[in-house]
Amino acid sequence: MKITWFGHSAFRIAFGDTVILIDPFLSGNPKFDGDAMEAAAGCTHVLLTHGHDDHVGDALEILNATGAQLVGAFEVCMSLVALGVGEDKINPGNHGGTVDCGGFSTSFVNALHSSSLSAGHPAVKDGGIAFLYMGNPLGLIVKAPGEPVLYHMGDTDIFGDMALINEIHRLRSASCRSATASPWGPRPRPWPASVSLISEPFFPAITARFRSSTRAPMPSCRKWAMTPAR
Repeated sequence: MKITWFGHSAFRIAFGDTVILIDPFLSGNPKFDGDAMEAAAGCTHVLLTHGHDDHVGDALEILNATGAQLVGAFEVCMSLVALGVGEDKINPGNHGGTVDCGGFSTSFVNALHSSSLSAGHPAVKDGGIAFLYMGNPLGLIVKAPGEPVLYHMGDTDIFGDMALINEIHRLRSASCRSATASPWGPRPRPWPASVSLISEPFFPAITARFRSSTRAPMPSCRKWAMTPAR
């Protein structure tokens, strides 16, 4: 399995014949200076944790260009269908559910946040609305035979059931937003350490996206290779 972080909450996960993009905010992402469609080459699935502009990102363009399957909350999927994604290219779910994505599964868990797409996003054609409701935010558990179990937390605060999520899904890896740089303000210093206990490696996302950080941000387009659990 190869994992590439494009900055913010955007990841590319490749294994076998599968290429997953999670929250592909590439155009306008200050941590990503590459070509969005090049980063999306070979994409088979786009997974969205929620509907905010900086997570939906280039999803519509990538889905239409690659024919990839969209996986996310029911409202996210149906909203992007209304914006041009084919109904046969969506795989919606909701909290507590798991969907078969062909070669891997995606389980939907809780996230403490909100979810809407602004009228300023290029995908929203009707300028008469302020925000497009996109359902509830989600965390995503990605499982594939013989591969590490991945947990993308999306945008969330810490909550006690993260321990239960780990117990149920036997996580190998997790990603979450940075403790030191986010639009919600700095988090207590124990936050990343306490969450990282559930899995290894731990990928901090959204580092230095909105505000300057007192800690050096991770470089963009960082890559990891992971081996299956023994």
